[in-house]
Amino acid sequence: MSRKTALKKTFMNKVILTALVSLFTVGSFAQFRISHNDDSPLRKLQYAEVAITNLYVDSVDEKKLVEDAIRGMLNKLDPHSSYSTPKEVKELNEPLNGNFEGIGVQFNMIEDTLLVIQPVTNGPSEKVGILAGDRIVSVNDTAIAGVKMSKEEIMKRLRGPKGTKVHLGIVRQGIKDRLKFMVVRDKIPVKSIDATYMIRPTVGYIRIGNFGATTYSEFLESLEKLRKEGMESLILDLQENGGGYLKAAVDVANEFLQKGDLIVYTEGRKTPRTEYTADGSGAFQKGKVVVLVDGYTASAAEIVTGAIQDQDRGLVVGRRTFGKGLVQRPIDMPDGSMIRLTIAHYFTPSGRCIQKPYKKGENKDYAMDMMNRLKSGELTNADSIHFADSLKYETLRQHRMVYGGGGIMPDEFVPLDTTLYTKFHRELAAKSIVIQHNLRFVDNHRKELTARWTDFADFKQNFEVPQSLIDGIIAEGEKQSIKPKDEAELQKTIPYLSLQLKALIARDIWDMSEYFSVFNESSEMVKKALEILQRP
Repeated sequence: MSRKTALKKTFMNKVILTALVSLFTVGSFAQFRISHNDDSPLRKLQYAEVAITNLYVDSVDEKKLVEDAIRGMLNKLDPHSSYSTPKEVKELNEPLNGNFEGIGVQFNMIEDTLLVIQPVTNGPSEKVGILAGDRIVSVNDTAIAGVKMSKEEIMKRLRGPKGTKVHLGIVRQGIKDRLKFMVVRDKIPVKSIDATYMIRPTVGYIRIGNFGATTYSEFLESLEKLRKEGMESLILDLQENGGGYLKAAVDVANEFLQKGDLIVYTEGRKTPRTEYTADGSGAFQKGKVVVLVDGYTASAAEIVTGAIQDQDRGLVVGRRTFGKGLVQRPIDMPDGSMIRLTIAHYFTPSGRCIQKPYKKGENKDYAMDMMNRLKSGELTNADSIHFADSLKYETLRQHRMVYGGGGIMPDEFVPLDTTLYTKFHRELAAKSIVIQHNLRFVDNHRKELTARWTDFADFKQNFEVPQSLIDGIIAEGEKQSIKPKDEAELQKTIPYLSLQLKALIARDIWDMSEYFSVFNESSEMVKKALEILQRP
């Protein structure tokens, strides 16, 4: 080796070593030992990055280069190890952290105009007098209506740090002049419990949308509310719950179990077995429980489901859950980005691994799993699901047979009704025709609706969706070349479309609990749960 070459190599080594030392002394990385061996894979990766940045024929974005390399490594692992940019980290954390900072309105878009569905109770917009039905047409003197601005861009303008001011231009029905409001942004709570209500005189219903930082406190409030209203049994709805924080799942499961009951345990190659057990302080240790699940019930939601099933605390109704049983550890990077690295597996109390099978680096088949389940008949016929003897386990008290192999198999299977939602209805919904016409209807009739329907029980029992609303939707579909294939499909579409519209109107007048109260009366899963709870 020439002296010039040796000096160049020494210089490169110093550059790389300096970069490595500065990187790995940051908090999350301090525990890892850095190899000074020139042949180590880590130094090889650093050599490649330095060479490309300094010698490549065209200019390169060094930041993107590194991010692509990180993503490339993680893509060769399991389907749930991932990399997120600082912006993505913030967006991912908001629903789980339980709040964001903004003006506090639920809104939707009618064509290109922002329509306020509901101001958040005690939020900054409600405090200054913004009402349901208001149209926000400008933000800080910049027009947001009639300019084809994306929903994401509008949200970006409305959100901002707590304490900052934003000037809104409002158009209100019945008021000739544009109204102006100055709103001071604040922390806006993000609820993780979608619905809480008494579905029958002694049966409560709670639907959890995800497991975030505030889920447990919300859940305790829901339990207390329902117990005061006479709840003796509970339907816990975890359909479409994609999971969230392990601690939130453990805390919720704790409310149902006896002292010392195992809830879940984790174990990995470099992660010793860690057990989570009930402390005996649960507020609902007695009383029947039915858990509703489907193919999108995942992760933390599967932990709660598996604990209740394995400990024979209640029955699970629905279809096999997603099967996300990999534990990710967040590794914070110096620039605010994050690696979520899989370090262990989740196991239910009986020893079942929740994670469904996968091949490393082959994420496409994994992502198509739900479609494959539909094609195989699993979603419509329980007999299409076959388990090997090696996947059989027993519950811990009654020794009922349950199955491993990925996801939680329900005790009572409810098939997916593929005929309920017609192709015509799906196409109307996909083009936003249903939601847009519903928003216009509520907007045009808000005063008379709220004056006539002051009591939700009265609304649920007696309100009928106007034929004119249904006719308008069908006519708009025809304008966009969306038509039923025949009269039979049209007649099959109308009952479910009417139910959807009634539920949406209930949501816009009241809230999500009323929405689900309307919809659940036609749910086969809910009907099965109520049937089970009536058994001796």
